[in-house]
Amino acid sequence: MRNVKETRTGRVWALVMALSLVLSAARAQSVDNTAFKSGETLQYDLYYNWKFVWVKAGSASMSITSTIYNGQPAYRTRLLTRGSSQADRFFVLRDTLTSIVTQADMLPRYYSKTDLEDKSYRQRNVWFSYSNGRAHARQRYINPHGVVSWKTESDNLCIFDMLSIMLRARSFDTSGYKKGHKIKFTMTDGDGISTQTLIYRGRKNLKMKNGSATYRCLVLSFVEYEKGKEKEVVTFYVTDDKNHIPVRLDLFLRIGTAKAYLVGHKGVRNPITSKIK
Repeated sequence: MRNVKETRTGRVWALVMALSLVLSAARAQSVDNTAFKSGETLQYDLYYNWKFVWVKAGSASMSITSTIYNGQPAYRTRLLTRGSSQADRFFVLRDTLTSIVTQADMLPRYYSKTDLEDKSYRQRNVWFSYSNGRAHARQRYINPHGVVSWKTESDNLCIFDMLSIMLRARSFDTSGYKKGHKIKFTMTDGDGISTQTLIYRGRKNLKMKNGSATYRCLVLSFVEYEKGKEKEVVTFYVTDDKNHIPVRLDLFLRIGTAKAYLVGHKGVRNPITSKIK
């Protein structure tokens, strides 16, 4: 998989939605969904630190609906990211991600991503299958010049896309995790698979922007390694309850810092018991 371009807010946001990986054992085994239901919608505001001033850069929304895929009951998840009119003057952002997992086992079956970032249009598609104890990902990538490339890769561990891992992992129990625990996982974004790393940082009471609410959160870090040195890319704050909803995300970019705040939700399956006030 190609390296994440840190100047691309939408690309980083897609990585953000893999935050719940910290909860996951990455083998291709079935898991019971206890965290979400069809009809859930989460809404976020995206901010960028522009010359020491936090400026609203756009918004994102994620929705989950029931569907049928190859004759099986499934969940369709869609993530939309859009730049604000002010941000469009500097950088155009229009991303749409779709993922389908079967309800019986929460395994990924299909993934697509179309993005218009600045003046570059890309499209990615992945079809997942399982045989002989291995997971297979048939990937199609269309680059900004319209060139189409195909690649099929397999792994002994389950191969997730950025949305399917989030859905699956939201139902896992983190009570046995200790600070500094590292989680390795296999992921594709449509043009290759790679091993990624998350680190569990512990728990924290987090006050939201403008003091609108305070949540009891699990804190996790998505990291990269350059010449053996650990580099923080994204810090996630996830509700410490049965929903495991991301409420804030801190993005550390070479050109500055960005943040995403949960600003709205509906159709949540369980009571949000992590909300302190």
